Amino acid sequence: MEWVLLVIAGGLECFWSTCMKLSDGFSEIKYTIMTVIGLILSFVFLAQATKNLPLGIAYTIWTGIGALGAVIIGIVLFKESVTPARLFFVLLLLIGIIGLKATSGH
Repeated sequence: MEWVLLVIAGGLECFWSTCMKLSDGFSEIKYTIMTVIGLILSFVFLAQATKNLPLGIAYTIWTGIGALGAVIIGIVLFKESVTPARLFFVLLLLIGIIGLKATSGH
């Protein structure tokens, strides 16, 4: 169950970071509110996951999911550049997340 909570927390990190971008420096109130709500919920789910997961594993995977999601959202939604080098490092990030999960013992 803690892994499900952690994935939800990571997904919410992708949500709030996207809303933060859409808030245009917190000048768009709708997206600013969505950013704050997403941020709070992300932390709540992360806190619940860390009840049963080691902090180092949970926090690293949470930020990794957020970073990976932000890159994908940036490419798909905001038309950010896609280069072979960028894709290579995104792949390394994904491998790191999977590797941490696989070796966590949980």
